Amino acid sequence: MDTDGPEDPDIHTESARTQLQEYFNGSRNSFHLTLEPDGTSFEHHVWEQLQHIKCGSTASYGHIASKIGDNNSAQAVGAANGKNPIAIVIPCHRIIGSNNDLTGYAGGIHRKEWLLKHEGALLL
Repeated sequence: MDTDGPEDPDIHTESARTQLQEYFNGSRNSFHLTLEPDGTSFEHHVWEQLQHIKCGSTASYGHIASKIGDNNSAQAVGAANGKNPIAIVIPCHRIIGSNNDLTGYAGGIHRKEWLLKHEGALLL
């Protein structure tokens, strides 16, 4: 059964639904939602940095590692990126390999490519 949200939405779910609709129709490029994802302190640091990557831009795992103060943690950043529970809103799709390859994405590389093209980060 397809639905477009919970049966009894509250102000938070309505805001999230509206902002996601605006993102997909091209009229929004950032989100303003109260987020409380479950994760470790390290994961939260990574997810916070992901939210600083502007729409239409990308960053590498190494770049995020340097932003959190540990240049040797690129693999750990990748693992935290993969555990992101709020994809799109916390834009894990904007992380690419250091050689500009579209590396892993839980939703599939084809969706990552679509999202990056939607945002104008990929012009191919």
